[in-house]
Amino acid sequence: MSEANNIHPIFERLLSRQDREKQLGQKAKAIWLMGLSGSGKSTIAKGLENELYLRKYHTFVLDGDNIRSGINSNLSFSEADRRENIRRVAETAKLMLESGIVVICCFITPTHELQQIMLNILGEDALVVYVNTTIEECEKRDVKGLYAKARAGEIKDFTGISAPFEAPLNPAFEVHTTGQSIFDSFNEVLHFVLPEIKLEDASPTVYEQFNI
Repeated sequence: MSEANNIHPIFERLLSRQDREKQLGQKAKAIWLMGLSGSGKSTIAKGLENELYLRKYHTFVLDGDNIRSGINSNLSFSEADRRENIRRVAETAKLMLESGIVVICCFITPTHELQQIMLNILGEDALVVYVNTTIEECEKRDVKGLYAKARAGEIKDFTGISAPFEAPLNPAFEVHTTGQSIFDSFNEVLHFVLPEIKLEDASPTVYEQFNI
């Protein structure tokens, strides 16, 4: 008898996602921000989380570096481990959706294969936001010094330098961060997530309060 035969999920006996959404007064969604390192994913996510928090939404951010410092700390950046990284994150987001919250995910998700793994798990709950920034702009920012290390050969298989990045084929939304302020980019994403908000309605105090 396989070990799988000893697993007996009890999902149907737990409170439903609909029950939790009703209690919170919101619909759960997974906003999946993907793009090159340095494109602005985490900064946009932080602003989005703070703005939604001020508007009484219940959210949680899953960020690549945070995840790799904890639940995925045992994974490398090999092709197989990158697949497992995305699989675990998507499954974690799926569980969070059952709690009725809005999950904001920031992951490079560099290939169509990895993007499909995520979509297979989250399905229509995934709102893919492509943070489109040129590699030249990302290298100019290089706040973590990763591109310089990759150019020097200190980091192997680095996305955009020695490993490919494949833009998502059908993102729900695409924001171009090259040539515009991060606040304007954030505003565009916020307006996509909450269309009833005019672009000028996002509060600059979010950036002042949280030092974004």
